[in-house]
Amino acid sequence: MSIYLHFRAVVESEIRDDHTWLAAFMSKAWEDRVDEYAAGVACSINKGWGSVNDFYAAADSLDTDADESPILPIYGGRPVPHSADADPSDPPLMLLEPPGVSQAAQFLAAVSFDELWNVVGARFSALGWTRQELLDHHRNLRGFYERAASAGHAVVKAVWA
Repeated sequence: MSIYLHFRAVVESEIRDDHTWLAAFMSKAWEDRVDEYAAGVACSINKGWGSVNDFYAAADSLDTDADESPILPIYGGRPVPHSADADPSDPPLMLLEPPGVSQAAQFLAAVSFDELWNVVGARFSALGWTRQELLDHHRNLRGFYERAASAGHAVVKAVWA
């Protein structure tokens, strides 16, 4: 079974801070993900987003310009609580507002993938990750957050099983 962390950039004024509404919005975005990936407004990570977060957490051990929090790209944002009438099968949702999106973009632009790999690559290789897999996730996230921050967008995150 696949499980995905789905990221969707959106104009903050066009969304509602309501779990039921956001779940429906993200469901439609998931259905349209191929087009949305091509448009640069969405991306996702299959299963391994916790490991991608752990990879970025290694930035704390580097002497780097990455002053922003390494948690922002993956787990950043605030949970959107289920309403009383929400469908219990609706996915967990997080909302990262535009200032957080900008901070995540700054972190991803400042952190050196090669330095991170040099520090923790052996550990991730032992877990079955290849350098290329993590580099692909890094490039996708960096481009996604860069575009979202440039547009002043928020990012909604949903977990799909």
